[in-house]
Amino acid sequence: MRRFNLSEWALGNRPLVLFAMLAFAIIGAWSYKHLGQSEDPPFTFKAMVVRTVWPGATAEEVSQQVTERIEKALMTTGNYEFIRSYSRPGESQVIFMARDSMKSKEIPDLWYQVRKKVGDVRATLPSGVIGPFFNDEFGDTFGNIYALTGDGFDYAVMKDYADRIQLELQRVDDVGKVELVGLQDEKIWIELSNTKLATLGIPLSAVQQALEEQNAMTPAGFFETASDRVQLRVSGEFSSVDEIREFPIRAGGRTVKLGDIAEIKRGFADPAAPRMRFMGQPGIGIAVAMKDGGDILKLGQTLETEFQRLQKTLPLGMELRKVSDQPAAVEESVGEFVRVLAEAVIIVLLVSFFSLGLRTGLVVAVSIPLVLAMTFAVMHYFGIGLHKISLGALVLALGLLVDDAIIAVEMMAIKMEQGFDRLKAASFAYESTAFPMLTGTLVTAAGFLPIATAASSTGEYTRSLFQVVTIALVVSW
Repeated sequence: MRRFNLSEWALGNRPLVLFAMLAFAIIGAWSYKHLGQSEDPPFTFKAMVVRTVWPGATAEEVSQQVTERIEKALMTTGNYEFIRSYSRPGESQVIFMARDSMKSKEIPDLWYQVRKKVGDVRATLPSGVIGPFFNDEFGDTFGNIYALTGDGFDYAVMKDYADRIQLELQRVDDVGKVELVGLQDEKIWIELSNTKLATLGIPLSAVQQALEEQNAMTPAGFFETASDRVQLRVSGEFSSVDEIREFPIRAGGRTVKLGDIAEIKRGFADPAAPRMRFMGQPGIGIAVAMKDGGDILKLGQTLETEFQRLQKTLPLGMELRKVSDQPAAVEESVGEFVRVLAEAVIIVLLVSFFSLGLRTGLVVAVSIPLVLAMTFAVMHYFGIGLHKISLGALVLALGLLVDDAIIAVEMMAIKMEQGFDRLKAASFAYESTAFPMLTGTLVTAAGFLPIATAASSTGEYTRSLFQVVTIALVVSW
């Protein structure tokens, strides 16, 4: 029984093969336009920070009564590379680093276990402890950062506009998260005069208690009617700074206004939280992160249009200015690959035409864009986007893509010079070179296999190097 010969079958079904080539070229071009584009490949940051606040405690007290208990609870998970802790006066910080060999899909369950274990010891922590708080979102990359600045506007007014912009951006396609940077918390300061308190015989605790009781939220019940339930609420909570100044304090048989014994003003947290300045002006940062699988170039264009629209809604003197532009860096990387591709095609064309002749060289030259188109189609199917690693793999594969075409077409040319007709020459090329070329392709792909099978964050980050090179070489064969 005669073995199946792919080359012979292709030449016998040329209309079908030409249709398939044209279809793959169109699908590949479409896939290239719809591939997700980013600066780095997606990967999981396997660290979590557990932060606990205990105001007034010394570093030693925090270490013994908070940090050590949290550490012991975290150790019971067993899935950690290391646990590192820092104890400062009034604050505990524990860094939990998951085992590097853990798979990304296992990390969410581990974070759940960490929260559960720490939650179990929460009741054993001293009274007055605030937290613990968990932070496991280190993998978020804010590629687009804008600064909202306004000459003559304070942080409170700018924060109102920044909040509106944040809500507007959450509705934009491909936006995963929007955070505000450099916010200053607004507070009301009550600075009591110790001299006046001592003169009037008013203890500080009495002032604190009176303020807490006046501004407390207390349930007052409700009133039932035939059709409605009417909630009863106690009024009297503070709604302005003037009301605080006029608040009466009674102690020692006398009543005085709080404004008579204290200076009351509205201001910002002191010491200030980390601030943002842009071009010498104070501002509020608006950081935008792309959702998984999004196209950073498309997101950049959408944000550009959106911010131009939002700028028109801001008052005169308030501006939105760009601080960081990741789409520009990604566009440069993709553009560099396209330039390298064009240079490679031109070089192969020249070398093929001079060494193999016009028709033979043309076959080799056409194979490169066709193979790349098919590679893009397969990448789109498996959800592999364009980023540093995949683009590097494509550039690396460019030098290997032409080997199969040159070997096959050169074997055909040699056999035709020896008197074989074209059909027999093509069939012989398949019979004599197909299996050795496949073996060489698989051996080359196997050279990148350790990258794909590495059970580490490095393996996860660089895995697309093996995937893209293997796809390109197999498609080329």
